[in-house]
Amino acid sequence: MGTGRLGPAERSAALAQMGAEELDVVVIGGGVVGAGVALDAVTRGLSVGLLEARDFASGTSSRSSKLIHGGLRYLEQLNFELVREALQERALLLQRIAPHLVRPVPFLFPLTHYGWERPYVGAGLVLYDTMGFSTGLARGVPGHRHLSRTRALRLAPALRKTAFSGAVQYWDAQVDDARHVMTTLRTAAMYGANVASRAQVVGFLREGERVTGVRVRDLEGGKEFEVRARQVVNATGVWTDDIQEMVGGRGQIHVRASKGIHLVVPRDRIHSLTGIILRTEKSVLFVIPWGRHWIIGTTDTRWELDRAHPAASRSDIDYVLDHVNEMLSVPLTREDVEGVYAGLRPLLSGESEETSQLSREHVVAHPVPGLVMVAGGKYTTYRVMAKDAVDAVAHGLDQRVPPSCTDRVPLAGAEGYQALWNSRQRLAQSSGLHVARIEHLLQRYGSMIDEVLALVEQDPSLGKPLTGADDYLRAEVVYAATHEGARHVNDVLTRRTHISIETFHRGVGVVQEAAQLLAGPLGWDAEQIKREVEYYTKRVESERLSQEQDTDHEADAIRLGAPEIVPVAVPETDPV
Repeated sequence: MGTGRLGPAERSAALAQMGAEELDVVVIGGGVVGAGVALDAVTRGLSVGLLEARDFASGTSSRSSKLIHGGLRYLEQLNFELVREALQERALLLQRIAPHLVRPVPFLFPLTHYGWERPYVGAGLVLYDTMGFSTGLARGVPGHRHLSRTRALRLAPALRKTAFSGAVQYWDAQVDDARHVMTTLRTAAMYGANVASRAQVVGFLREGERVTGVRVRDLEGGKEFEVRARQVVNATGVWTDDIQEMVGGRGQIHVRASKGIHLVVPRDRIHSLTGIILRTEKSVLFVIPWGRHWIIGTTDTRWELDRAHPAASRSDIDYVLDHVNEMLSVPLTREDVEGVYAGLRPLLSGESEETSQLSREHVVAHPVPGLVMVAGGKYTTYRVMAKDAVDAVAHGLDQRVPPSCTDRVPLAGAEGYQALWNSRQRLAQSSGLHVARIEHLLQRYGSMIDEVLALVEQDPSLGKPLTGADDYLRAEVVYAATHEGARHVNDVLTRRTHISIETFHRGVGVVQEAAQLLAGPLGWDAEQIKREVEYYTKRVESERLSQEQDTDHEADAIRLGAPEIVPVAVPETDPV
């Protein structure tokens, strides 16, 4: 089994391998579903390649609410099967697949109506908890409990006393979404998958009607080459329709993009020991604990503009603030907001015009021979989507393909995590780092912490925190390039870490230091360091300005003013 490293040398080797031999399956898209497909396929014994046009998880999969949950609101829609499936996946991720990346999180549901609401919400949560048990696995989280207003205020003093009459507390789970995707890809690479980012599919290879591979442009080197494969899987989320057009299919799947925005505020702005969930007229609003911060979101609005960089407008931000402030005794202001991020959900188009009513279930289709499309779904059920897509691949291959085993395959860093967590005091003593640093590293890297600590041992200066983002060590920036596929400063500050949303300077205060740390492993000269710093700074400037605009169109126009760090090739359709 390989090391699962995704450094520059491994990327070059993966691209060379993909161009040299016919694969069983090539996956387009490096989000959570594409990563899941690559892992599912390679652990069934298939030869696999995965291509991502930008950075891994750079779209929807790094801009979610960062929750692994059954979806309480789907119970109201009577979609019991989707909830049961999601709760099963939650249990698997918590206990077996990714215990180092997924952890339980409590939520308080304030009750605002006397009489009917407590039994109604309580009945829903009894069902939610019961369905969690029905999976045959331990739930991995405590059951719900009813609270009086007084007891609820002890847990969440930030709530305005007159805004609610009592509460119910329940538990779900949360995940560092971008890190989970990248770890899934590293696990696939460990088992032999060829994985490459900044490699854009610009066309398909055909033999008559059958798709026999893809044409690829290496966006870092500019070279074009062909990758032959017996089956191609499209897992590109909101770009699904574009791929269908590129291949000339009849369009069996139609995906509509729905924008959701999230705000990040410091932990001291909301005095609470628990997350909070609030109803809005359209969906639900979460206040989610996130280290030294809170994530507040989300919205649910139709989006038909640029899909690579969806923009949050002033009205989006005000909407979230207005709704959360209805319940808080000390209101939040725009000055409290450290970070803002916007993501697009790939929803399957239905009859309804309201995006919040569109299906979160997924679909797998075979529009032309040799091509499998998978779309829809939700982050929590990515593994089931991947399994279904590879089942369709297996159907299209002549040989007998074993069934999926990813429900029993721990991600890289999961094996031995609990033992290391129990030994964290000893690790702190041997490494010279504070135990709080060791806990932070264990919850990001699991048992791969040894690789990060080895960098510190070789160069003790890497054991110091970044100036201006002291939650993260300098070693983590270097490790992002040597092991985690980061190619640019933006990849590190936005996805390998979350400095871009966790600091008021949004990463500008550390960009020079980060670029200099990346220069060694990525072979940059002074000119490239300067270019990286300028690009990142312009990106943050354009995002800040876009968030002052009143409409989506104005915000989108401003956000698109920042150039891409690499020259993204544009085929006849948008980049994939």
